[in-house]
Amino acid sequence: MYDPSHLRTFLAVAQTLSFTQAAQRLGLRQSTVSQHVRRLEEAAGRPLFSRDTHSVELTDDGEAMLGFARRILEVHEQATAFFTGTRVRGRLRFGASEDFVLTRLPEILEGFRHDHPEVDLELTVELSGTLHEQLAGGKLDLVLAKRRPQDPRGELVWRDDLVWIGAQRLRLDPDRPVPLIVYPPPGITRARALETLDGQGRAWRIACTSGSLNGLVAAARAGLGVMAHSRRLIPPGLVRLPERAGLPDLGKVDFVLVHGPRRGTAQEAANALAAAILAGGDRLHRGGTGPH
Repeated sequence: MYDPSHLRTFLAVAQTLSFTQAAQRLGLRQSTVSQHVRRLEEAAGRPLFSRDTHSVELTDDGEAMLGFARRILEVHEQATAFFTGTRVRGRLRFGASEDFVLTRLPEILEGFRHDHPEVDLELTVELSGTLHEQLAGGKLDLVLAKRRPQDPRGELVWRDDLVWIGAQRLRLDPDRPVPLIVYPPPGITRARALETLDGQGRAWRIACTSGSLNGLVAAARAGLGVMAHSRRLIPPGLVRLPERAGLPDLGKVDFVLVHGPRRGTAQEAANALAAAILAGGDRLHRGGTGPH
């Protein structure tokens, strides 16, 4: 009833909220993406997206289809691997940015380990900038992280708004420097926050620096300042600051998968894990540990 190729296209659109980005990710024409979505909607008998010239959003039925699509594709891949006799094996050095500490990435990794028990998975959790450096240095095989603006590398998992967040009770004094809670260099959100404030001519000061997301969240919950963060990954206990706070727009941020140069078994394992992350990418920012 549901064509796997149509389900893969649906997931790509659901994760990027863009027919154009989904087409680029899948290597398809945009008209083909639209056709796949239309045929899936015809098979379901219900609209899965509400879309206009400016935005694409999942309908309630589209949200329900996410879980079904993931499970159907997982079983499809398992059946294909079983009957073709392909076994992915080897050592895989995977790096994930601190952004995913509070998401359901562990569920995706658990499923991958269950499906590929002969892969020795080594996980590194670091700042996005550090992960990109380690990948370039040959220390990692696959990275899931933010990318810098104008950086063309990587396969887009999803694009999100970068927003200012803080404690619910936090109030900023417009006559005083903005207190910032930031990762240390080479943190990508740190650089964006400083560049944006400098571009507006707004004074700032560093109120807290930590290489740990949990450390930043603790400082923010204590009301020490504000931090730049992905809109769909806002940790529990923190909120997006309203426009009346007077802080400048931070723009968009891309979360991508980037492969290293290794070949052979490491590449096969990296391809398998990348496919699992792309199939379950919506779990990285939906239904996690708290409100997003």
